[in-house]
Amino acid sequence: MNEFNRAYSPQTGRGSMDMSVNEGLRSFMLGVYNKMALGLLLTAGIAYSVGALVPESVTLTLLTGPLGIVIMFAPLAILLLSGMAMRNPSPLAANLVYWSVVSLIGVSMGAIVYVYARQPDGMLMVSKAFLTTAIAFGGLSLWGYTTKRDLSPFGTFLIMGVIGIIVASILNMFLFKSSMMSLVISVIGLLLFAGLTAWDTQRLKNMYFAIEGNARAISVATTYGALSLYLDFVNMFQFILSLMSRR
Repeated sequence: MNEFNRAYSPQTGRGSMDMSVNEGLRSFMLGVYNKMALGLLLTAGIAYSVGALVPESVTLTLLTGPLGIVIMFAPLAILLLSGMAMRNPSPLAANLVYWSVVSLIGVSMGAIVYVYARQPDGMLMVSKAFLTTAIAFGGLSLWGYTTKRDLSPFGTFLIMGVIGIIVASILNMFLFKSSMMSLVISVIGLLLFAGLTAWDTQRLKNMYFAIEGNARAISVATTYGALSLYLDFVNMFQFILSLMSRR
């Protein structure tokens, strides 16, 4: 889903990569990471509530049947529609998109809590997958922020790869139901979102210099930047958890 939230991305040249880091950039990136962290916290809280706290009948109603399908694909629909309808979104509209997507993904991820909480050491595996994702994400994002190599040529390839992974996942979910195909999707998906983490970080850094001084644009970019990195993290986590579960 990560490729559908990049409509608000001013193009910048290679020269912007060499600009000196300043307090404004630090503040911008800190705002992005803080908002992303809050999104992850909300997602975790909702997932735990849906998967472990509410009555099982409510959990199954939310996660299975037609309603479960709607909730599963609603974030993708929101990202697609917002990308087409909002060419110059306001800070309020950007926040509505962000928190709606974060909340809906939290409901969907209640399935992870529901399944793993009922297995011996299941939640320990979830915790290990989260910690592994956090370490990998931190390293990749730091590299994307500090490297002087221009990663923009990889952007189109990565986005097209993610579209392919989404299509393959849907086909495997409803048609093929192949465990081998699921393994291949997990490995390729993890590599793609690892690359997107570094690319998105550098893209946000470059974007800041294009909109520096425009408070409205920075507010919107902070929200959409947090959404991009949030989706990178969540997808990496799910692929890592899937690979760990196979062990």
